Amino acid sequence: MTDSKLISVSTLSRDLTAGLVVFLVALPLCLGVALASSAPLFSGLLAGIVGGILVGVFSQSQTSVSGPSASSTAIVAAQIVALGSFEAFLLAVVISGLIQLGFGLIRAGFVAAFFPSGVIKGLLAAIGIILILKQIPHVLGRDTDPEGDMAFLQPDHENTFSELGQLIAGFHPGAAVIGLVSIAVLVFWDRYKPLKRSIVPAQLVVVALGVALSLLFRQWGEQWAVGTGHLVQVPVADSLKTFLGFLQFPDFTQWNNPAVYTAGLTLALIASLETLLNLEAVDRIDPQQRTSPPNRELLAQGIGNVVVGLIGGIPITSVIVRSSVNIGAGSRTKFSAIFHGILMLVCVMTLPTWLNSIPLSCLAAILLVAGFKLASPALIKQMWAEGPYQFLPFAFTVVAIVMTDPLIGLLIGLAISVSFILHSNLRSPLRRIVEKHLGGDVIHLQLANQVSFLNRAMLDQALNEVPRGGQVLLDARQTVYIDPDVLSLIHDYKDHTAPARSVQVSLLGFRAKYHLDDEIQYVDYSNRAIQDQLTPEQVLQILKDGNLRFRTGRRLTRDVGHQINATSEGQFPMACVLACIDSRTPAEAIFDLGLGDIFSIRIAGNVTSQKVLGSMEYSCAVAGAKLILVMGHTRCGAVGAAIKFACLPETAGQATGCQHLDSVVNDIQKSIDLETCQHVTEMTADDRQSYVDTVARRNVLTSIQSIIQQSDTLSKLVREGRVAVVGGMYDVSTGEIQFL
Repeated sequence: MTDSKLISVSTLSRDLTAGLVVFLVALPLCLGVALASSAPLFSGLLAGIVGGILVGVFSQSQTSVSGPSASSTAIVAAQIVALGSFEAFLLAVVISGLIQLGFGLIRAGFVAAFFPSGVIKGLLAAIGIILILKQIPHVLGRDTDPEGDMAFLQPDHENTFSELGQLIAGFHPGAAVIGLVSIAVLVFWDRYKPLKRSIVPAQLVVVALGVALSLLFRQWGEQWAVGTGHLVQVPVADSLKTFLGFLQFPDFTQWNNPAVYTAGLTLALIASLETLLNLEAVDRIDPQQRTSPPNRELLAQGIGNVVVGLIGGIPITSVIVRSSVNIGAGSRTKFSAIFHGILMLVCVMTLPTWLNSIPLSCLAAILLVAGFKLASPALIKQMWAEGPYQFLPFAFTVVAIVMTDPLIGLLIGLAISVSFILHSNLRSPLRRIVEKHLGGDVIHLQLANQVSFLNRAMLDQALNEVPRGGQVLLDARQTVYIDPDVLSLIHDYKDHTAPARSVQVSLLGFRAKYHLDDEIQYVDYSNRAIQDQLTPEQVLQILKDGNLRFRTGRRLTRDVGHQINATSEGQFPMACVLACIDSRTPAEAIFDLGLGDIFSIRIAGNVTSQKVLGSMEYSCAVAGAKLILVMGHTRCGAVGAAIKFACLPETAGQATGCQHLDSVVNDIQKSIDLETCQHVTEMTADDRQSYVDTVARRNVLTSIQSIIQQSDTLSKLVREGRVAVVGGMYDVSTGEIQFL
């Protein structure tokens, strides 16, 4: 979420100090990016001013800071050469801004959501590493390359690593001392809590100290003096007319040049992609975890590029380096970004000479410390802990960005990440489960979210492995896309191959456009043929297997509508379950059963009566059930009440007002040891609960004895081996049944 209030008194001091820090860092970066882009130095400053003020006003991101991007230097330089003049290039920048406005209006910002988190985190870590590697030379006074160059291959034909090898030759003692002292101050300031909490930013102290040391070193001789090549170099105008003379304007005579539109589209695509990804990355390191609206950001960037192109600036994007420095400096709202742009405008117009006294080494120290925060060991450790499928794309992204440039490396990292996703999809395009239904084993093939033509071979192999006369279920309930080649395979198998092999094919969850209707062929309910074949022992095993599936979450796939139709004409249940009315003991769920599979009798305390016995006799002697299960459960309220009232003068009915409750309680009390019951109040809570469970178990055995003793019908069926009567205790904590 974003805050629409531009300036808040409670956050103003933090935003002002953060804006000042960002200004100090952005100033040499704007100049360096312009120099590396073969553009006029002033064009980089204009981009920083517009990116700060104008984009800051229209953007709804509270953390992002915009300006010229080091990632696009090579592209900008190439387009200036291709178009033949900087003025023609400015027209392309205006066109790119108009295209970005179009992207914002059609809500193209959703693209950022498709980038994996590993790539975004890799971008953050890689930028941090690049800042460290690129700023080390500047910290030590080697300023042969422009500040802001982020590419691996440098204009002087060196690269990021070979540049480090040239440090001794380019080492400057005065600049190096300033840089190293600046790092020490920044680290100490961040670790000493009273200083860290102060309103004075460490970065401002570093700049002031750098200027002071630079002036001091001038007194020490030429060897220590920090010369112009090691200082900020802002173009100096001696009057407003001279300052305005720095402005350049687009060459509108090039409006009919197709190359201008091609360049504009290229710049718009690159700037938009970089902005969206930087926005995503910066939101991740925002301490308040705010979310920046991407479509609004595209509109703001479009407005900024139109204006900057009209007045002579190079393209702007959201820049992660400035943004991370902004967050690190304690920014609270987007006013810090706007203030940094205002400072740049005012200081470039009125104080260019003063700005040119700032040593580059102290500014490089600020960026280097910011780099360590981005590429923190904690981030790397976190990605490692998330496993290879997260860490490897992250690592490849980091290496690719460091070894090329941020934009090219980002695209390489995305390609690597996509390849890992495809590899994972190839390895598991479907999940194979063997389900043991009453009608026989069913091979359940659960299709993945995306089933491409690359998965065709594996699905074909899985279908060919279905044995002759077998049953297979193709489950597409979690699938959003199926390739036409795969659909053709499924249709061919269902219509031709499966009938030839006597394989029954069931379908579930396919979308209407695939012309594959839900169709369950296998028997997932108890019918007469199954009931006749089952023995009491087999029914008991079916219940045990069902309870295991219930506990492990591997429930059988059933079609309720199919079961309703199939059982509408008759019922052939396998078992009769006498259970308590407790809401936690639904027998069909506990044993993973379907419609028509069991008779379910539920009564408080799972006690017997003539009506209960009559129901059982009907279920076994008439309806053909092969098993009677008396199922008690732990933590039974009815048993607890029976124990409570066993030693009290008043009855349960008198105490509760339930006039018919005594008949249930009295039956349960047959299983209570009255001598032990008298000491229940002296027991601990755990011992009391254990005793309740013991009585519940005895009550199950008492009910079993009552069934055999009081029903001649059931007793005869048991003697003949046609029916078995068993007991069970359901643990409400684990979901497990212990059969007695």
